[in-house]
Amino acid sequence: MRILFVTSTRIGDAVLSTGLLAHLIERYPGARITLACGPDAAPLFDAVPNIEQRITMTKRKWGLHWFDLWRRCIRVWWGWGLVVDLRGSVVAYFLPARRRRVYWGETGNRHRLYALANALGLREPPAPRVWTAPEHEAEAARLVPEDGPVLGLGPTANWPGKIWPGESFIELVERLTAPEGILAGARVAVFGAAGERPIAQPVLDAIPAERRIDLVGTVDLLTAAAVLRRCALYIGNDSGLMHIAAAAGAPTLGLFGPSRAEIYAPWGPNTAVVKTAVPYEMLFPPDYDHRTTGTLMDSLSVDAVEDAATELWRRCLGGPG
Repeated sequence: MRILFVTSTRIGDAVLSTGLLAHLIERYPGARITLACGPDAAPLFDAVPNIEQRITMTKRKWGLHWFDLWRRCIRVWWGWGLVVDLRGSVVAYFLPARRRRVYWGETGNRHRLYALANALGLREPPAPRVWTAPEHEAEAARLVPEDGPVLGLGPTANWPGKIWPGESFIELVERLTAPEGILAGARVAVFGAAGERPIAQPVLDAIPAERRIDLVGTVDLLTAAAVLRRCALYIGNDSGLMHIAAAAGAPTLGLFGPSRAEIYAPWGPNTAVVKTAVPYEMLFPPDYDHRTTGTLMDSLSVDAVEDAATELWRRCLGGPG
């Protein structure tokens, strides 16, 4: 059986789709899977079993990237056993296939995973997961030896409105790693893409060198996932990295403001969210432009994040008092 699985170009959405991919791999253990996704998300799938071919779709004018995908996939002249398209394109209907499942999006307020699961006719959504290879785990062990707790931070996001101020992250780290904090004396691993270094640098500079683990633009996505598995706690803005942390199994606290936590919250038993005091519906100014408007996270206090982190820590790990 041959399966075509078309998923997102955005890292966060791609991570959310991995539960469905895992479901297909488990249900059809002998299947030969072709996976298509955007270039940013492609490295997430480097270690997935049963992937016969990975097609990286680079966006082109007039939607020609979809024609490129069709042209490559139509060569399977005997047809696909199943085409799963989570991008809501029409490609699935122009390929010979015994079965097709297309996700067209949803306007409700339930979590995105329920909507994705519905595309495959599943009552309950399978949890996202991240596959890593031995080399990713070995590199993570080198970067983060197991000699004390590590606090993971994701101080960046893909647009300014979602970014909690750097000074707030700095104060939070000071509180959590203080002698009386839940992660007293912990090392701090800061994650982010290479292009996000100007955002992350003030946070990095505030962490003592002997406790700082700088992973901004220095590791691939799967090594980052392997490092996150070694973190006692991860705290970060709503981003693809937040979803990787949750899928990797790290206790994950997501910071939300101008995006809907009920739809995009990190998934799993060891996760939680904390929201801005100003509700989502009232955050956006009349002249709002996601490319130029600054942070909309100012009403999220350090006290609120510290309290949520402490509650998550106690719930997951039985932290101090």
